[in-house]
Amino acid sequence: MDERELGFLQDPDVARQLGVLWGKSAAKAAGRVNLLMCHLLDTAAVAEQIWDRYLAPSTRTLLEEVAGGPGRGRRFFAWLCGIHDCGKATPAFQQMDEAGAQAVRQAGLTWMSTGQQRWRHDRAGGKLIRDVLSGAGWPEEQISWIWPLVAGHHGKFPPAGQLIEPVRARGHLHGKGPAWRRVQSAVVEVFTRELGFDGLKEVQPVQVPSRADQLHLSGLVVMADWIASDERHFPGVDDLRDVSLTASRERAGLAWEKLGLRGGWGMLGIPGDEAFGDRFGHGPRRSQELVMDAARRMAGPGLVIVEAPMGEGKTKTALMVAEILAARFGADGVFVGMPTQATSDPMFSQVRAWAAQVSPGLESQVALLHGKRRFNPEWQALLEDAGDCPDDIYGTVDEDALYGMSPSDDGEAPERRAPAEWFLGGKRGLLTPLVVGTIDQLLFAATRTKHVMLRMAGLAGKVVILDEVHAADVYMSRFLLEGLRWLGQARVPVVLLSATLPPAQRRALVDAYLAGAASREEPPALDLPTSGGYPNVTAVWLQEAEPHAILDDCASWRQDLPVRVEVRAEPSRAASEPEGGGTHADVAELLADRLRDGGCALVIRNTVDRAQDTYRALRARFGQADVFLLHGRLHAAHRADRTETVLARLGPSGKPRPRTIVVATQLAEQSFDVDADILITDLAPIDLLLQRIGRLHRHDGVPRPAPVGEPCVVITGFDPSGTRAPWILPASEAIYGRYLLLRTAALVCAADNRDWKIPGQVPELVAAVYGEKPVVPETWAQEERAAFAIWEEEQWARAKSAEKFLLTRFKEHENPTLEGLHYAETRGSDEIVQAIVRDGEPSVEVVIVHQDERGYTSWTGRRLGINGEAPPHLVDEVLGGTVRLPTKLAAAATSELQPLEGWRDHPWLRYSRTLTLDTHGRATLDRFMIRYDTDLGLVVDNPQ
Repeated sequence: MDERELGFLQDPDVARQLGVLWGKSAAKAAGRVNLLMCHLLDTAAVAEQIWDRYLAPSTRTLLEEVAGGPGRGRRFFAWLCGIHDCGKATPAFQQMDEAGAQAVRQAGLTWMSTGQQRWRHDRAGGKLIRDVLSGAGWPEEQISWIWPLVAGHHGKFPPAGQLIEPVRARGHLHGKGPAWRRVQSAVVEVFTRELGFDGLKEVQPVQVPSRADQLHLSGLVVMADWIASDERHFPGVDDLRDVSLTASRERAGLAWEKLGLRGGWGMLGIPGDEAFGDRFGHGPRRSQELVMDAARRMAGPGLVIVEAPMGEGKTKTALMVAEILAARFGADGVFVGMPTQATSDPMFSQVRAWAAQVSPGLESQVALLHGKRRFNPEWQALLEDAGDCPDDIYGTVDEDALYGMSPSDDGEAPERRAPAEWFLGGKRGLLTPLVVGTIDQLLFAATRTKHVMLRMAGLAGKVVILDEVHAADVYMSRFLLEGLRWLGQARVPVVLLSATLPPAQRRALVDAYLAGAASREEPPALDLPTSGGYPNVTAVWLQEAEPHAILDDCASWRQDLPVRVEVRAEPSRAASEPEGGGTHADVAELLADRLRDGGCALVIRNTVDRAQDTYRALRARFGQADVFLLHGRLHAAHRADRTETVLARLGPSGKPRPRTIVVATQLAEQSFDVDADILITDLAPIDLLLQRIGRLHRHDGVPRPAPVGEPCVVITGFDPSGTRAPWILPASEAIYGRYLLLRTAALVCAADNRDWKIPGQVPELVAAVYGEKPVVPETWAQEERAAFAIWEEEQWARAKSAEKFLLTRFKEHENPTLEGLHYAETRGSDEIVQAIVRDGEPSVEVVIVHQDERGYTSWTGRRLGINGEAPPHLVDEVLGGTVRLPTKLAAAATSELQPLEGWRDHPWLRYSRTLTLDTHGRATLDRFMIRYDTDLGLVVDNPQ
């Protein structure tokens, strides 16, 4: 940047001062100070790379509209990203590094000593840009949405009142005197002119983007800043003569190539009728054609709700609909949210296979995003093939440690089969072009947490697919509905999948999306009748401020399956009988009869303790070879191995299968592709009960012994034998509440020894339980009314308790800017945030190790170092011993359990709490005796 380029400045001292204002200290810029002007231009140049090689077409269209028309969006976006650090042109920041501060003082910019008082440069930047833009004649409506993006670029949007300096240092932290004012204006002006604008007036946008679009753009600002803050690719430049946009563009281009960053599929063509067969190797079913047709008829980006039975092919439908909506509305990727980590893993494989058919090589841009992805063999193999250490963990990004990357990238990089390593850093995962993960990733985006803008930037520009949405209870639904509001306002196409939804829940989902699209507190009026058929599709969108809808249905591709319903009364006394007795022995006798000629059974219990007791009884009766136990208290390695075994034995097969009995908890409800000949299950609300029934006779062509040749579900866990309302297992009531269980029990008892037609009766059964019409016998009515009162109060309380964590506070959905969004922010680790969105105590995972007189061993018995040090070849094995503790032990585990001393310097193990078992495999925590049994998993005995 030579004198000619700075010639418009009237004061030569200002040009000299621009040459000393620093943006990165030598310690943060590879040993050499990086001038503030260089960092601003570097960030702008990175923004140009993001525009050219990453942004979705829909985002570029948005920026063109905001900036004033075609050809203006790219330069405006570069300015918006680059201006973020203007607040560093203040004494509050310039005094933070002694070497840099000395040069600034020598250039004539001084300040009063302010002791320990600090004024953050992000908030200083908010005030500075607001003042400068006001002086340039910008209207307030444009200034008011720009300054929060500057003030919030470290993750939190402050209220305007927090832009004011501390009273005792008023003027000295911001810059007292005309010299500081002149140089601050010059920083903005010189940067603006270097980007090719004639002045700030030319930068002024013509539209105010929606609040959701502002959040999206804010996330992109943070993304550009973090890339430009990587000292490996942007080392310090301390001579203003070496600073220019041309030089920054060269640095940014090289950095982008070195990091291997890229976007999604670009602009797709609308897939034709043959595309389904090209993607999946067979033609679409009628229900799949129905949904794709609805997507083609939508006149704008909107919400698509697909309700279809298990095995109908909803996932393939959703992926094809994502292609159609992306092609029509400019999306450049997909996020697929699943209910659990276990269901995310097979979906990851399926999405990669689909992506490869959409565009060769696109499968390399699919990320798996959940806390156990390091145990997914496919994910780990991809990273190892790409030359990365297995799933590096960057940790939390904070304001002074923004640049953490893996140690070395020297040499020729192999062709990557996994997303760029940069995307694997903390809080960046959703920025990957295609993502499969848990629904929590979307729920997190609806919380008032730091760096929430990165989550929105990762969702905007994609098509969002959420599976099993019926699994969201009233508390989780508050975050889901809040997320849908923001996605609706950001015009993000959303596809929701469910076996079936209660009509009220379907209506709430539609209303939330449309309210967001209309930027209103209340949704626009829309007549939305309930579809009479099943499977069905509901598609809604906003067109010229008016809501529109498509509702359609058709018959399922397979005939209804008559499922025999049997009630197996469980007397209340069974709950207190010894292990293996009572109801568990009764189940063993029942299965001995039904499986006398062989066959496969699935037993679903509502608690881990109950599943363990049932497993003991069945193992005693049938032997260990035929009986398997699956639940959430198995450690990671056991659970993965056992799940693989179960899927192999109970998967589709044209040959007779060995006798197999699987005892599982609720994790068998969702996306668990097993085929059982007979199902025994505890009573659960009707929608979850039907999900469990979906595992019965799931596949055609499976040979079945005569006693289990017809599908049958045996429902237990309650006792309806009296004249009054039934006794229901207390643990089940604690999980689901008595009200829905009573209404479900009424339908079950009415169907005892009769058939339910599945899936044809599914909507009818769900509507009966969740509707308002009487379904229980008159003798139960009084207890039902009492249970309803308790349920209603609990539902209200749980919904209310979510409000303090929601991204938008009550009655603030119509706010036009992000100002004050993080007033009273939600704080905490990812574990705490996950507990927040799931309505529970923070769950704690621990790594099991054993200790003897010689030191520590892994769960397999392999010897570790004297302080627990794990050599590289044993790290995965050690982490395979990770297990989740029951909630009642979370507080004690948090306060008492720590990583081993030898783990504190390891990038993965240092975050892992250790549960150290003695030579007998036991430990004591908060008066509870804990042991890990190879067959049973984690066993927690009640305190003596």
